[in-house]
Amino acid sequence: MILLALLGRPALPALLALVAALFLLVPDVRRRAWHVALGLPLVLVPCAVVLVRAGAVGGAAPPLIAALIAAALAQQGRDPLPSECALKLVWVLGGAFALTGVGLALLALATGVTPAPEQWSVLELGLTQRLAWSVALPLVLLAGVVLLGGAPFHFWMADLFQGAPAALAPLAAAALQAMGAVWLAHRLDGIGTFGEGAALAGTLLRTAAAAALLAGAGTILWQRRPERRVGTLASLQGGLALAALAGALGRGAPREAAIVWLVPWAAHLALALSGAALLARLQPVDRSPGTPGAHLFRRHPLTALAGLYALFSLAGVPGTPGAALWLEVARDLLAHGRNGLLIALGLGWLAAFTAAVRELRDGFGAPVGARPERAVPWSVRWALWVSGAGLAAWGLARLALR
Repeated sequence: MILLALLGRPALPALLALVAALFLLVPDVRRRAWHVALGLPLVLVPCAVVLVRAGAVGGAAPPLIAALIAAALAQQGRDPLPSECALKLVWVLGGAFALTGVGLALLALATGVTPAPEQWSVLELGLTQRLAWSVALPLVLLAGVVLLGGAPFHFWMADLFQGAPAALAPLAAAALQAMGAVWLAHRLDGIGTFGEGAALAGTLLRTAAAAALLAGAGTILWQRRPERRVGTLASLQGGLALAALAGALGRGAPREAAIVWLVPWAAHLALALSGAALLARLQPVDRSPGTPGAHLFRRHPLTALAGLYALFSLAGVPGTPGAALWLEVARDLLAHGRNGLLIALGLGWLAAFTAAVRELRDGFGAPVGARPERAVPWSVRWALWVSGAGLAAWGLARLALR
């Protein structure tokens, strides 16, 4: 029972995702000087810490982590893709943080206080003009929506998985998305005491969630590169988190209800992205029908299945830990009568499932007689096993503890 409790803790997937990333960095330690090879681990560790302590992340953490990630990408040699990705992170996330800062300042000026619950209580008194808080509230929520990678800001997520190193992209994306979801949960704390604000926030969250899910469903089907498909799956996970927050807003304690779901969601996201993103780097870009499958699937089929398990969990395929998270949100939306958002959630899940099946088909390809002689590096195989097997163990432990 103690072992099950340890396995079921949300911190385990975040720590395993860090271990998988460090496995991928072992060849860099051998090729480069030690002080150069330590650059990425110094960014990965704060990302893992943010995931372990997702429920207690402060307001200053998102800009700092985003700046660290952008700086790490800008130092990736002469390859233009990481530098381009760093530039997009700076202007997209930087702009969102600036506008959110304006919204926070407007709310503080309008209410005279800074804690979110006290601001809603002051606004409920009706002493502030509607124009002030109705402009400030969307700006305050903007940073969280952008960090989650929801439409129309979903492009930076796919760019991150295409341009960032395989060791950095999963933890970086999971950390940014977790901070975005927790930011929204904290800023909406106590908004139920302010009826008009709760109604506006609910409309904004439902609209953002539907846009993220429908845009993700529409774009993932025509993405050519496997890395960008994984990035779009991460955007769909952002839409899933927005839908969970929209459902929690109708409860008596929305912050507590949201955090209970968001903490394991963020931990699962880190480990699922670690396996899915690495598997995508080993997949063919645009495989023609009848051609052999990917090198990994032909040489190490069991290792490929471990990576596929992480991808399937990210897509919410039934029988994986990720499917339980999708189902929990769907039940919550159904209980609160959010039928329109439930339809968008169903379309997003269907598109994610289709993408996962496509990766399975492209990976194995047409049967061939002989397998390749060259083996996939052991560090890559170990990282895939850490992601897939660790995710399966975490899911079984959570299921046994219920």
